[in-house]
Amino acid sequence: MAKSEGQKLKLLYIVKMLEESSDENHPLSTADIIAGLEEVGIHSERKTIYDDIAKLCDFGYDIIQIHSRLGGGYYLADREFELPELKLLVDAVQSSRFITTKKSRELIKKLEGKASKYDAGKLRRQVYVAGRIKTENESIYYNIDNIHRAIQENRQIDFVYLDWNLKKEMVPRPNGQKTVSPWALIWREENYYLAAYDGEDKIIKHYRVDKMGQVAVLAKEREGLEQFSRLDLAAYTNQTFGMFGGEEEIVTLEFPNRLVGVVLDRFGRETDLRLMSDEVFRVRVRVVVSGQFFGWLAGIGKEARIISPCSVKESYVKWLKEILE
Repeated sequence: MAKSEGQKLKLLYIVKMLEESSDENHPLSTADIIAGLEEVGIHSERKTIYDDIAKLCDFGYDIIQIHSRLGGGYYLADREFELPELKLLVDAVQSSRFITTKKSRELIKKLEGKASKYDAGKLRRQVYVAGRIKTENESIYYNIDNIHRAIQENRQIDFVYLDWNLKKEMVPRPNGQKTVSPWALIWREENYYLAAYDGEDKIIKHYRVDKMGQVAVLAKEREGLEQFSRLDLAAYTNQTFGMFGGEEEIVTLEFPNRLVGVVLDRFGRETDLRLMSDEVFRVRVRVVVSGQFFGWLAGIGKEARIISPCSVKESYVKWLKEILE
């Protein structure tokens, strides 16, 4: 490397060394920095290293000097991400079902690069999550990017909706070619869903993003503005059990007082609770009446009661009888 060129890159190499190889417990000595620069063909001396560190501090890097008889040095104190933040991000990536195993590893590797080599090892010990089912759809990154672009540019999209077959392959559904107007991405129960307006059926529908293939942005403008402007997306997400469709109803439910946490976890803290006695309370909530809703009630057992409307009570009884049969 030419001397002049090396001197231009010198500060960048010093920053790189501090980012990758230093922390509070592992400061880099002046000799370490000089040796590291020599490895990339840049000659330096102690005095110039002091000046270089001072310039980097003036620019805004939080470089701390440690003085010690055992040999002090420099380390980069303020990083873009703290170690607890990186651990949180690694856990989120690894536990996310919609990110494939391959993409999870790639993302985690990049996150490790944001820590020192000593802390990167601590992140690697965080990686494994037992029994986690990951999606197989490698194109999901690009599909999400296309969906966001379509929303920002007010465009429709088309895609192929996929399903598993008995050979464990993702294949197009019958009549799986879709053209819709995307309006929002929803994270629900470890899955990513697209809420979109279907112009042909004139209704709002939702789709699992990891089951969408070949997403393409169209030139046509989106439809469904009026329908989505009337929609409370947070309430819509809470009332739709498992993102399965059904008829929307306002339902009154009764539970023992000890299950108040279960109810608030499902419907949110803003849910109006009505204390009926020292033992039970009622809630009046808007839900989409579906098998997922009935399954949630059945999971609680006989302590969950549907008070009204009668049509929902009858549907629940019918649903349970069909299962028994």
